[in-house]
Amino acid sequence: MGGDHGPNVVVPALAAVAVRRPDIRFIVYGREEAVRPELDKFPALAGKSEFVHCDVAVRMDDKPSQALRHGRWKSSMWKAIEAVKSDASEACVSAGNTGALMAMSKFCLRTMATIDRPAIAAIWPTLRGESVVLDVGATIGADAHQLIDFAILGTGMARSIFGIDRPTVGLLNVGVEEIKGQEEVKEAGRMLREAAMASMTYHGFVEGDDIGKGTVDVVVTEGFSGNIALKTAEGTARQIAGYLRAAMGRTLMARIGYLFARGAFNTLREKMDVSRANGGVFLGLNGIVVKSHGGADSEGFAAAVELAYDMVRNRLLDRIEADLDLFHARNPQSTTMKKPAVADDGEDR
Repeated sequence: MGGDHGPNVVVPALAAVAVRRPDIRFIVYGREEAVRPELDKFPALAGKSEFVHCDVAVRMDDKPSQALRHGRWKSSMWKAIEAVKSDASEACVSAGNTGALMAMSKFCLRTMATIDRPAIAAIWPTLRGESVVLDVGATIGADAHQLIDFAILGTGMARSIFGIDRPTVGLLNVGVEEIKGQEEVKEAGRMLREAAMASMTYHGFVEGDDIGKGTVDVVVTEGFSGNIALKTAEGTARQIAGYLRAAMGRTLMARIGYLFARGAFNTLREKMDVSRANGGVFLGLNGIVVKSHGGADSEGFAAAVELAYDMVRNRLLDRIEADLDLFHARNPQSTTMKKPAVADDGEDR
C-alpha cells in the first residue's frame, strides 16, 4: 500500500518475480478495494499468492510513534512484519514509510542479542561491481562498538549476496591516515584491526570517492553521513543522465552520433539506473525486512523482492549470528562497554 504508486507497482513486480523465481510465494497485505483489481490482472499469481485484507494502511507522512500507536496489530505494514515473526513468511518487503517500517520492525522482531541498533544497508554499484554500504539512514551517530556491529552485519550481507568468503571492510572517514577522523571512527578501526576476524579483511579507512571505485566490499559509516552519501550519488546519477539526454539531442550530428553509439549509451543508462540497486536491508533484526524506494517502478520493486529472496536462500541471518558470536567470544569486553540505545529523534520507537 506504500510508496508513490502502491499496488499499481507492487503487484506487477510480484508477477515478474514469480516468472524468474518459480519457487517463490507471496502473502500480499492491503486494502481489498485497491489491491484486488491489480491482482486480477495477473491470473498466474493466483496459485503463488495469498491475499490478506487490512483495514488500515500506514500513510507516508505518519510519524513512527503515530504509526505504532494507530497501526499496530491491524495495519498492512504491521501484519507483513508480524508474518516474519510467526514464520508465516521468510522476509518482508515494503515501499512504505521508512520510519514507520523501521519502528514496527524493531518493535515486532527485536534486535539480535548483541545489537544495540539496526542499520539500513544498501547495494551500491561501483566500478568493480557492487558494494554494501551501511548505515544509510537508520542510526544518527554511532559509537565505536556500533560501527563494529555494522561492519559484522555488512560482512554477513556481502558474504550472502556476493558469495565472498572474506569481504574487505572499510570505515568511511575524512582521510585514509590513521590520525584523521572522529575518535569513535579511530577506535573502531583499532578494534577491527586487533580483532582479526576470519570472516572479513579489514582494509582501513576509506574516503567518499572510494565508494564508487569499489575499493572495499563493505563501507561502514553512521546513518547521517551514509544517507547524505546515498542521496548525493542518486542525484548525481540523475544529473549526469540529464546532461547526456540534453547533449544527445542538441544538434543533428549529436543525434546521428547517438544512433551509432546507442548500445554503449544503453549500457551506461543501465549502470546509472538507481532502481537496479533498489532495496535497503534492515540489518540487525531477528528477521529479514527490505525497504524499497518509494518512487521505484515495478522493475525496481522486483529487484527489492529478489534481494530478499537471495538473502533467505543464502541464510543471511545464520551467517550474521555466527559472526557476532565469534567476535564477542573473542572480545567479551565489547558487550559490557556498550552504551544503552536511545531513539534518535525523540520518537517512541
